[in-house]
Order: sequence, then C-alpha cells, then structure tokens
Amino acid sequence: MAEQPSDSDASKLQNLLGAVPDRHHAAIRSTEVASINGRQPAPLQLWNPDYCGDIDMAISADGTWYHEGMPIKRAELWQLFAGILRREDDGNYFLVTPVEKCLVSVALHPLIINDFEQNMDSETPELVAVLNAGGRFIVSERYPLLLESRANGAAYITLPHGLSALCSRPAWYRLAELADATHCIESAGIRFSLA
Repeated sequence: MAEQPSDSDASKLQNLLGAVPDRHHAAIRSTEVASINGRQPAPLQLWNPDYCGDIDMAISADGTWYHEGMPIKRAELWQLFAGILRREDDGNYFLVTPVEKCLVSVALHPLIINDFEQNMDSETPELVAVLNAGGRFIVSERYPLLLESRANGAAYITLPHGLSALCSRPAWYRLAELADATHCIESAGIRFSLA
C-alpha cells in the first residue's frame, strides 16, 4: 500500500497549483489556439522560475498521473497540471508556474491521443487529434504524426513546449482504418506514413 503524501508535500503541491494565474483557467475549445488541456494556454515560454525541488510526480506510459505513488483521480487536477508541463532542453519534464518549477518523471510520452476526428469543412481535409487532457491539435506540418519504436510503431504527435502525445490503442486502430492503401494519412495537405 502506497504512503499518503506528507503535509509538507501536499502543501508544496497546493502552492504550485495556486501559483497558476486564474486568467489561464478560462476554458476554450478551439484548434486555432494551441492548448494542451483545452484552456487558455499559459505563457510557459515566459516563465523561468528557480527549481523548487522534487514533489514525486510521475506520468506512466498509459498517461496516468501519480503523486507520491498514488494516482491522481481528479481529471480536472491532472489536466490543469498538463497545461503547465514543459520539456526542457536537457530532456526533463517540469511543472512550471511564474514562481516555481518542479520535476515530473515521464515514462514514455506525457499525453495520450484518445481519438481522431476528421474535419472536412476546410479547403483540405484535416485530422484532429483529441488529447486525454482536453486539447485538440490538427495533424499538420507543425504537429506531425511520427512513429514510436518504443510503442511497437504506434503514432504520436509533437506538441508545444517539447511535449508529445502517443496514440491510445483505440486511436491507433482508428488511424489505421483511415489510412489509404499505401498506409498513409493525409491531413492539412501533408501525407504521413503509418508504416
């Protein structure tokens, strides 16, 4: 049985959460704005706080978030954290606010693609990746589909702030169904190979 977080660790986590400005909590649902969690994106590129330590936060290969070895069951909480997650040049992931930065251990990819939607309303057909954190990204030159050798060749997309999202099994099957006879997908005028 995993230990419960200590009061000081819980307090550190609460302080980190409280440091995110309220204006970034306004919900948006648009693929026009690059948002990991479907909310107004935080300006992570402008925040350069000091490292405040390890809060024992981890994301497993299936996208489950853990704190002190316990899964974070409130989706709203880990989705909020996903919106302030970034990968730095050294390859490490951090939760970042204007005043603090805490290390997060990531097993494979920090986010999961739950589904793909087809948008046929634009000039060129678009494939929209729907993330487990609530964000939506058009598969394109900016957010390309790549193949992950560590996940038996399943596809993933690259995202802002050095993040990435791996296809869930159902999303991968849906993508395979949408592929043409040459195992390619077309989105936003770009062809992506699934083989």
